[in-house]
Amino acid sequence: MPIRQFPFATELIIPMTQHIGAPAEIAVREGQEVARGQVIAKATGYVSVPIHSPISGVVTQIGYVPTISGSKAQGVTIKAFPSSGQEVAEGYCIDYKTATADEILQAIQDAGIVGLGGAAFPTHVKLKVPEGKVCDYLIINGIECELFLTTDHRVMLEQGEDIYMGIRYLMKVTGAKAAIIGIEGNKQDAADHLNKMKPDDIPVSVKVVPVKYPQGSEKMLITAVLGKEVPSGGLPIDVNIVTVNIATTAEMGRLLPHGRGIQERVITISGPAVKKKGNYLIPIGTPLRFVLDHVGIVDDDIAEIYMGGPMMGPAVADLDISITKGTSGILVFGSKDVNHTDKIYPCIKCGACVDACPISLNPSKLGILAKFESYDKMVTDFNLMDCFECGSCSYVCPSHIPLVQYFRLSKSRYKRKQALNQN
Repeated sequence: MPIRQFPFATELIIPMTQHIGAPAEIAVREGQEVARGQVIAKATGYVSVPIHSPISGVVTQIGYVPTISGSKAQGVTIKAFPSSGQEVAEGYCIDYKTATADEILQAIQDAGIVGLGGAAFPTHVKLKVPEGKVCDYLIINGIECELFLTTDHRVMLEQGEDIYMGIRYLMKVTGAKAAIIGIEGNKQDAADHLNKMKPDDIPVSVKVVPVKYPQGSEKMLITAVLGKEVPSGGLPIDVNIVTVNIATTAEMGRLLPHGRGIQERVITISGPAVKKKGNYLIPIGTPLRFVLDHVGIVDDDIAEIYMGGPMMGPAVADLDISITKGTSGILVFGSKDVNHTDKIYPCIKCGACVDACPISLNPSKLGILAKFESYDKMVTDFNLMDCFECGSCSYVCPSHIPLVQYFRLSKSRYKRKQALNQN
């Protein structure tokens, strides 16, 4: 469905932990008036980005707010001015023709741009090609293989000019010789649209690949598009490639020419329990309760809510959380739509999870090691860190073992243990 503007809530709650890396540092005080697009939190390091006010209003509270992770984080609550038109002021334009690569990277950080596919990794960090490495190809990820989600599909159909402008910035930054937009075959209309408006000044092509989950993972996409395989523990740049999500690319092309920061994003709101399904342009910080009240819930029946897709998106445990930069979708299911299976049975060694794993790991063995908290062995002997948590193993397991949840927890505990050992 076409992208529609979502109404502004009277109060927006903006958490500081909206990206991977160091949280932003609050730069406003209670009672202060702020304009839409104004920086309200500054980056606290290289792997960090600022946060811009999604509305014009007054800061009513600074304190801890709930987040999707279940923990609380520092946040800013802003009450909107009821009579404001919510315009965003023009900033300093970054011209891709004259700006240096470092100036563009700095502008991307200043705009608060992160990966909008869900990872929310600071984009300027990802784009910095390490010394001694070279980027031959820039791959724009328009796969969007998760069920229900259609935000990238609509962005490709409605923001083609922004996408190509973003590619110009990306090619200047990475030094790529060519760009490829990867799109799955079920979005042929988007591929045709982007092909028709392809500019002559940049070497870019559109490649349609077969529909296959989880092809949206950058490693899977690289193999599908170029036939290259990223080595275990490696990054795309190790095979001379940089990948960027299509919505992130469009956001660059939309914001940088105007010197603005990100204050909103396109989100798919869907699921059997939603009345007004659609793709909406929603201000960052919009409370989930406000969103659900606006779209309406069938019979007021909510059994499960996911932020993102049903395979990789985390389940919501608190309706008081708000929309963040990494929120690509909100899926709502009623009790009749969900088959609750609380009973977990022992592994029967059927090998279904091994067959399903797209990168040939052994989820069964990893699950057993997770049960015994053998995190070091999971990483060193069974390549746990290569898992990108697609959820295929959990989906096919006849014993209902929540394998991908085990792996997420194991990664977290392993990283915490490594950090403690370093200190």
